[in-house]
Amino acid sequence: MQLHGNTVLITGGASGIGLALARKFLRTHNQVIIVSRNQQKLNNIKAALPDITAEQADITQIETLKHISQKYCQINILINNAGIQYNYDFTDPQVTPDLIDEELRTNLIAPLQLTLLMIPHLLAKKSAAIINVTSGLALVPKQSAPIYCSSKAGLHIASKAIRWQLETTPIKVFEIIAPLVDTPMTQGRGKGKIQPDTLVEEFWRYFSRDHQEMLIGKSKLLDILHRFLPQLAEKIIRPGL
Repeated sequence: MQLHGNTVLITGGASGIGLALARKFLRTHNQVIIVSRNQQKLNNIKAALPDITAEQADITQIETLKHISQKYCQINILINNAGIQYNYDFTDPQVTPDLIDEELRTNLIAPLQLTLLMIPHLLAKKSAAIINVTSGLALVPKQSAPIYCSSKAGLHIASKAIRWQLETTPIKVFEIIAPLVDTPMTQGRGKGKIQPDTLVEEFWRYFSRDHQEMLIGKSKLLDILHRFLPQLAEKIIRPGL
């Protein structure tokens, strides 16, 4: 995959992994568009990085996704990074179905819908990529986040299937299988987090070699345990890190 001269759209690009990816692509001479619901964060990033394009949008709305796909049809790299995680127990009477809907729409439905809408534009490019950000929890779930884990598992499997569908086209489908990363989403929980910039540097090495399924950091070890010692992997991950 070419590393320079791309036009990149990143959902959830105003913080965490998305912002680290945006900075990396900017530093390597690419045009970058970030999408976020938080206008204040976008304003701050635009002030610090004037070359970036910032789009305020709620990707859980299909009309918004249609607007984005038409407005930014020039992109040749789509990064589906936006994600949320709620931790709750299904036996808790305070939990409402709306939480399930919001999490699935953000983490799974919106990325797949945006991918579908962007594919006609990407097919017209000489070189194009879809990059989906998933999680080691797509491989082994933790007990407290069933919907987050299932949404990331769904995107993991969809990434593989879409990769097969597009293997004879100019579009490459990459997947970042992330470990626990120090982002606003993980604030106040977990140990042994890696920094977003550390993840991005490892991603970049994979990306430069067209390695399309990218196990980052401790996700490599989790994948090995999941394959050969699944009960141990579950014992480690089930209570959360």
